[in-house]
This record gives sequence, C-alpha cells and structure tokens, in this order.
Amino acid sequence: MSEPLDLAAFPADFAWGTATSAYQIEGAAAEDGRAPSIWDTFSHTPGKVDNDDHGDVACDHYHRWPEDIALMKRLGTDTYRMSVAWPRVVPSGDGPVNAAGLDFYDRLVDALLEAGITPNVTLYHWDLPQALQDRGGWTVRDTAEHLAEYASVVAARLGDRVTRWATLNEPLCSGWIGHLEGRMAPGLTDLTAAVRASYHLLLAHGLATRAIRAAAPGAQVGLVTNHSTVEAASSRPEDIAAATRMDGHTNRWWLDPVYGRGFPADMRELYGVELPERPGDLDTIATPLDWHGLNYYFPATVTDDPEGPVPHAREVRLPDVPRTGMDWQIDAGGLEALLLRLTDGYGVRELYVTENGSAFPDTVAPDGAVHDPDRARYLEQHVSACARALRKGVPLAGYYAWSLLDNFEWAYGYDKRFGLVHVDYATQTRTLKTSGLRYAEIIRAHREAHA
Repeated sequence: MSEPLDLAAFPADFAWGTATSAYQIEGAAAEDGRAPSIWDTFSHTPGKVDNDDHGDVACDHYHRWPEDIALMKRLGTDTYRMSVAWPRVVPSGDGPVNAAGLDFYDRLVDALLEAGITPNVTLYHWDLPQALQDRGGWTVRDTAEHLAEYASVVAARLGDRVTRWATLNEPLCSGWIGHLEGRMAPGLTDLTAAVRASYHLLLAHGLATRAIRAAAPGAQVGLVTNHSTVEAASSRPEDIAAATRMDGHTNRWWLDPVYGRGFPADMRELYGVELPERPGDLDTIATPLDWHGLNYYFPATVTDDPEGPVPHAREVRLPDVPRTGMDWQIDAGGLEALLLRLTDGYGVRELYVTENGSAFPDTVAPDGAVHDPDRARYLEQHVSACARALRKGVPLAGYYAWSLLDNFEWAYGYDKRFGLVHVDYATQTRTLKTSGLRYAEIIRAHREAHA
C-alpha cells in the first residue's frame, strides 16, 4: 500500500532527480585515454572488494548513456546528478588534458539538456588519479591545488551549459573511511594521514569553488556532505560524551570549517594531529556556498568505547528496528532532523537531498519485472520527511534518489543494489523496478498538483 504523500508541501519548481557517480557506472576503464584511479588500484587488489569485483565495465554507461537518459525520461525526472572522472579528463591528475575525456562529458551534457534534464555535476566522487596518489594523494597540499586546476578545465568547457556544480562528494568517506578505516581507497589506516587528508579535501573544496566561479561566471557551487543523526545508547555520561565525539567526527568536523567556524577544538584535541594550516586557508575553506547537498542513509546510536579507535565511540545495533539490505537502520526522521540542523544551525539558504536510497536483494520475476516494495516504501518515507521539513521552513529545492542504476557499490561490489533500475550485469539489460515506477508516480502527481 502506497503511503499518502503531502506533495502540496513541495514548491512548484521543486527538482526531482536521480544520482550516480562515474566510477560506479561508466566502465571503459582503459578507453579513450582514461588512466587508473585509486579505485582501479584498490578494487584490483585481492580481498579489498567483495567477490573481488571492480569497475572495469560496471554498467557500461560510457557506451550506453543514451539508453540511460531514456530511462531518466521515463521516470520524468527534472535533473541528474552525475560526476566527472578526474582520470578521464586529466589522466595524470595535473598536466595535459585528455580531449576525448572532455568530449564524452560534453556530449552527455548536451544530450541531457536536449532531453529536458538539468545536469548537476560533481567534480570529485572519490576517483583520484593514481598518479597523484603516488605523490602523496590527499595527504599533501598539492592535490588540493590540482583539484582546483582540474575544476577550471571542466568548468571552462561545460560552464556555458552547466550551472549547478558540486566540488566534492562526501569528503568524510574519502578522509575517514579511505585513510583511517581502510575500507575504501586508498585503503590506509593512519590517523595522521586521515586528518591531513580531511584538511586538504576541505581546502580543495574552497579552492575549487573559487576556480569554478572564475571559469564559469554565474555558476551555482555547492558541497555534498553525508551525515547521520547521533544519539547516545544510554543516559550514562560516558555514552553522552561518546555521542558528542561521534557527532564531531561525523558532522561538525565537515560542517564547521565550511561555515566559518574553523575546525572544532574538541576534535582537534581528540585527534592530536597538527593541521597543515597556512594563513588564509580557513577563509578559503569557508568561501560562501550557493547551495548545500545532504546525503543521508541512516542514523547512529553509540556507546563509549575508550579502547576502540577514534572517536572512541562504538555504534550499537538496536534490536527490532527496520533495516535495509546493507543492515542500515531505516529512520526517515533522521533526514528531517538533519535538514533542520543545516537550516537552523548553519544558516544554509538552499538545500538539496543529493543522495538518499536503499539496497535490498532484488530478484527478476518470471515475467521480467522487479518487484521491490521495501525500496518503494523507503522512498515514500523519506519523501514524506522532506515534506515535513519543508513545512517547517527548510529551503529544500530538490531531491535526488540514489541511484538511477544498480552499480558498483564500492567495497561491497555488485551484490548490493540501490538502483531504481535493475541492471543484469551479464547482459547489461536495464529493467525499471517497482520503486522506479513509484518514483515516476510521485513526480507526476507533484506536477499535476501544481498544474
């Protein structure tokens, strides 16, 4: 049974979209001048990715993009959040530009616009050129400067047609999961490296924001960050303190500097790592944004874990709560709470939900259909959370479902499916799922409500 939705809460010009990223869908890993990224290296290292999967072919979007744009049209979406592959455009990370790589994105943008779909372009969705990693990657300042140079190249080429840009996607994952936990590329487990990487990622964001605006006057530039609500597992003072630390690690470390508050003093003390600061850096990091993108999937409940890794807070698995196929707790209220926090706590003036979605095991029925009621329900619940946030004054301008397609789900490989469209990886056959059909209904009903 479909959940009744308060579609009147959404303004007439609210943007409905889907999101993907280059390494997860494009494939063509060694075609037309593309060089390896850190994810090529990581995924081809035995044992790093489930089933030793990799993104060499993925969804073959590099060759099948016209079919994928046709799917967006079937859904009725207004906008598409995509990323540009840095190693496809500037294979060595700096230096010569690969014309064939830029040409691909040029064609893709033109085709999207011809289909009536507005591109929202993310410049860095984790695929750092391996050549830069070999020179220190995000632990060195040069990489931040090279991102800005790459941003200038792409904005100069596409900025006459693309107006909405994101500098980075989820710097938390690049910094903490890639350098501290080792579960993502480049696979390090080094606190000092992680803190330095986190700093240079945010510096890169500020430098790239300025570079995009210089190359494409009128560009609307934002940052995409992922967050969780954080609660203590009990009323014990130790657990409450642990929740504060986890909130600092997950949320404040990535938001406070961007909004002019500097890096949180309590977290700097906890990490005990000297930041590679130079005069003017904090002003660069806090370069004003035109919009902010929130990626939300799940909440966190934590207990004190003094012997565990930083931030010495361990997530607790609550019993008897609904979960996705990723074993992530489902709590649409967390999305509403974070939208309100960004609005009231940080003064964000234009917000987008840039990723939100769920993985569940999918099966293709004998009739060829893919029935995924759990994913459709998740979608409805989180759209309802957006409606509640809008009623409370949140300046929410759009929602991007993650993801358009089943794809390479990073260290989980191809087993975890988030798509509104099912992909048979052996044949590359695309099948719109029940959740995709439900999303199309929501979009159509919203338009009819404002007709």
